[in-house]
Amino acid sequence: MRSTSSKNRTGRAARAAAAVLAGALALSLTACGGDGDDDGDEQGGSGNEETAGAVTLPKLNGESLEVAAVWSGAEQENFKKVLAEFEKRTGAKVTFVPAQDPIINFLGSKVAGGQPPDIAMLPQPGAIKQAVDKKWAKPLGADAIKELQENYSQGWQDIGKVDNKQYGVYYKAANKSLIWYNAKVFENAGASEPKTWDELLSTAQTVYDSGVTPFSVGGAEGWTLTDWFENIYLSQAGPEKYDQLAKHEIKWTDPSVKDALTALAQVWGKKDYVAGGATGALQTDFPASVTQTFTGGDQPKAGMVYEGDFAQVNIVQAKAKVGTDAKVFPFPAVGDTAPVVSGGDAAVILQDSKAAQALATWLASPDAATIQAKLGGYLSPNKNVDNSAYPNEVQQKIAKALIDSGDDFRFDMSDQAPQAFGGTPGKGEWKALQDFLKNPTDIAGTQRKLEADAAAAYGN
Repeated sequence: MRSTSSKNRTGRAARAAAAVLAGALALSLTACGGDGDDDGDEQGGSGNEETAGAVTLPKLNGESLEVAAVWSGAEQENFKKVLAEFEKRTGAKVTFVPAQDPIINFLGSKVAGGQPPDIAMLPQPGAIKQAVDKKWAKPLGADAIKELQENYSQGWQDIGKVDNKQYGVYYKAANKSLIWYNAKVFENAGASEPKTWDELLSTAQTVYDSGVTPFSVGGAEGWTLTDWFENIYLSQAGPEKYDQLAKHEIKWTDPSVKDALTALAQVWGKKDYVAGGATGALQTDFPASVTQTFTGGDQPKAGMVYEGDFAQVNIVQAKAKVGTDAKVFPFPAVGDTAPVVSGGDAAVILQDSKAAQALATWLASPDAATIQAKLGGYLSPNKNVDNSAYPNEVQQKIAKALIDSGDDFRFDMSDQAPQAFGGTPGKGEWKALQDFLKNPTDIAGTQRKLEADAAAAYGN
């Protein structure tokens, strides 16, 4: 899904973002209210156009569009409300097309059949590059670029570029450096929020001693395991090494990878630290890994679960309140600095038309992002989304930390890799780390397997 020429990597230090995030989340994390309403008021225009705030959209009566994304459940339903507002403002009809992962393969079959969607939401910079190389992707027009330039930092614009031409609108972002915990479990155990890796291990032991398994891991989906590794590696090895490994400029047999896997094994390899053990974790998908942490009262299957801000959707599904039942702390510092790893999904045009360009322009606007922000479980890199749009104080602080970090972040490493290595179920990094979860003692073997798969995928 990525390629070795993901050359527009943003973030130069990660330290500034880490400091902002740590400071923001160290404050009180009490929820301050429920969901906002999700409707956007239509503002009057004139002639054949309708203007809403800063975004101007054409009349598209009778036009039909398809948008494909690998989104399901509440995430899909909330995005459909954003599309519904676009329909209301333009008169177009937009159909959401559920895609399978990896989406590039799904799109390939659609293109081969002569029926590509008008826009695809691509979750990796490398997927954008691949779509461009295959001549599927179409450049953004002047209106969409104008909206991007007004609303996005240079770094978020750049990761949607290929050969310095703008193809992607990063509609959705993720802060992937968070650990959520069951507040009642921590209270009963007398556990406190850790700031370092050693403190995290100590906290885990405290939770374990109280009678609750410390961690829930969604190992059935390999991407969650790559996120664990990336946070440890970024903090421990530092930003420069992170960038080198992301581009395969150093090998996965490098000692820095050994160090990161050794740290990871302190959680995955500790008897009874993972809910269900390795076998149970490998049968647990991401949504279940979250919900099982926040169901069962003060005796859930686990006390903590690692993942990004988007876990809030699943926390709500577990009927837990963010900020009271479910609290969060930044991924602890394994090295000198706490990590800040981000991800995201970009809207890319596959069928160029006035309607597709208008939809891309809409998705680059604060109007669109604000609708989904109010619904929760969503984070926008759009700096002109009012922070108060997010439905609770926890998410407001996470969103503020992302925006305040500017360009000082690192994008998900596996999302920068070729699809065969970093983004395919049952293959490459996903499979190697699933095998490592099963046998965390085999560090050298895991490194060899990662390097062999990476060399084949990167072609070097």
